[in-house]
Formats: sequence, C-alpha cells, structure tokens
Amino acid sequence: MARAPVPPERRFYAQDRAVGRFGMRVFEPRLMDAPHWHGHVEGNLMEGASMTYLFGEEVIVVPEGRVALFWANVPHQLVRVDATGEAPLRLTNLYLPLDRFLLMPHLAALQVGVVSGGIALVPPEAVGAAEMARWFRDYRSGDVERVEVLHMELNAALRRALLGGVAWLRAPAATAGPGRPLGSPRMGQVVAMLRAVMENLDRPLANADVARVTGLNATYAQALFAEAMRTPLKRFIIRMRLLRARALLLDGGLAIATVAERSGFGSVSQFYDHFTRGFGTTPQAMRRAYEEGRPVA
Repeated sequence: MARAPVPPERRFYAQDRAVGRFGMRVFEPRLMDAPHWHGHVEGNLMEGASMTYLFGEEVIVVPEGRVALFWANVPHQLVRVDATGEAPLRLTNLYLPLDRFLLMPHLAALQVGVVSGGIALVPPEAVGAAEMARWFRDYRSGDVERVEVLHMELNAALRRALLGGVAWLRAPAATAGPGRPLGSPRMGQVVAMLRAVMENLDRPLANADVARVTGLNATYAQALFAEAMRTPLKRFIIRMRLLRARALLLDGGLAIATVAERSGFGSVSQFYDHFTRGFGTTPQAMRRAYEEGRPVA
C-alpha cells in the first residue's frame, strides 16, 4: 500500500460554517505518514478491505463494508489496509460539520458519544455501501434539492442506527459515573451546551452563558459537561475557537486579526498563544503550508 501525505480537505472549509462545510470523497486509500485532526465529524467506509487506524496510541480496526463515525478532532492516522479479496479498494469519506451534526434532532446519545471521543460502528442496515454511493452521487449532482434530501436521509439513517443499537469501536468518555451512561435528559442538556458553544464562537462566551441554556444551576451544569465530555467547559470552548480559526485561516485571505476576532479571541496576542500551543505552528506558517499543498496540522 502506497504512502502519501494526508489529502487536504480543500473544498470543505468555509467562512459560513463554524468548522467547515459538508463534503464527500471517494478514492483509493493511501496510508497516512502522520496523524491529523480537523473539526468535522467523519464517516468512513472501506470496500474491499478492513482499515486499521491509530487514534492517539489506540489501535482501532474498522471492518470491511462498515461505516465508522467519529469526531476528527481526535488525532487519527490510517496505518494499515488489509484486502479481503481481489476487488479494487474504494474508500468513501463523509465530512459532516460539527455544528450541523449537533443540530440534527433525536441523536443526543450519538452526539454526546461521538463528541466525547467515541468511535461508532454504524449498523449496516442503517448505512452501507449503497447508501454512501447514493449520497455521493447526490453530493456531486449540484442539485440543491438532492443535497437537501441527502442530509435528511443521513439524519434518518443515524436515528435508525440508534434504534438498532450502535456498537462502539472506541468507548465514549461520556458517563454519569463509573460505568453508567448518561440518561436521556442529561444527554439533552449536554447537547444544548454543545450547540450553544458552536453557535456563539464569534463572540465572548463565559461558562455561565453556556450553562444558562440548560436551566440548571451553573456550577452543576458545568460539572455535568465536564463529566460527560471529560474536559472542562472552558477548555472545550478554546478548542472550538481554534477549530473555527483553522477553518477561517485555510478558507482564504482573511487577515490574521480578522480570523482572531471572528473566532472569539479577545486579542491577536491571545490568539497567537492559543493557536501555537494548540497546533504547534503559527497561523501564518499553517496558511503557507496549506497554500503550498503541504499537510497541515
């Protein structure tokens, strides 16, 4: 299996989405030289082979013909492909913006599970190769109505997946105590806080502002969020601001100060500090690498 740099998601960044726009790709798989991460929820299906990923230091094997759904905020790397026959290998990737995913109704259990680091294995009766191929045709059609139907079908398919029971290749962090999953009402409150963050990334956002959408005591709501997401609310907000900044930075010619402002950072110096610590490079260096076709963090 040949190795190549991570293919950039060049069509999937946009200023009108928090962390990019919807997209799909179908291609012959190539192993990745290094991990990468971005803001989309990713759905991957391989035909003709199983796939082995590294998520951090954890090895995850995705069976042939099954859709693995995960938040690509977790650094991931395709390191092995094992053919199951003689047929050509075909990898279909679906890139769903996090804000769009969080706004889908009736998916609280899946939303919290995926955003808290779980890797869902979607039941084949809900989504398989036929569905992914049809959605890819709709996506490439240029027909607005077909694309709208695609999103409706995707939402319905994920609801069907929950009805049939989603297996987890990587267990979600979201629990309400040792080994106990969050109940539906509390999942709904966590999702409400996630949505509040994503909808307000371009403005000052205090923890209390986010907690307020739940109607709960602010301290309790923040503790619930941290318990479910395994990260404090403030840290999550910064992470989302960085993903928003990355999308804006790679989308075009916005000035660095404008990127910082639209991502909700209080100053350019604060933005530089968080960006450099988060991505290990400066905003200018990342934009330059992207424009030159080199892999970006």
